[in-house]
Amino acid sequence: MNPPNDSAGSTGGQPQGQHPLSDAAKASQAKTHNLFRSFIVAVLGSFFVYQLDLNYLWLSALLTAAGIVLGVMVLVRYARFKESKLVLFGTISGMVVLAVQVLLLLTSALFFNQVRDYQQCSRQALTQQAASMCQTQLEQSLPRFR
Repeated sequence: MNPPNDSAGSTGGQPQGQHPLSDAAKASQAKTHNLFRSFIVAVLGSFFVYQLDLNYLWLSALLTAAGIVLGVMVLVRYARFKESKLVLFGTISGMVVLAVQVLLLLTSALFFNQVRDYQQCSRQALTQQAASMCQTQLEQSLPRFR
């Protein structure tokens, strides 16, 4: 018995306009998605490690560098294979976040002692007035650019 013809004109479950992906294309797409997932983990990891403590600045810098490398790799794969617009949008957004993260890391490294003292002071501050005094102490310890 012959299979019924459907009105959409598709054969074997595939629309006529689309060709099934080859094994090499599926493997390439899987590799791009794995690189993208690793990129997202590096970006989020860098951001959240930076929030923990200034003593982990080196780890945040390492994750930021790994994120930049992975982001470039994903962008190169997108340019070569034109796989997914969502991956492109996510990678560009992540690269913008990493650019801001690089500025934060450089600023924190430049004023490491002042920021570390502020973090220690603000952890011990139990009232709003004490937290405000920590903020004032930080502002006074930073150099003036006037």
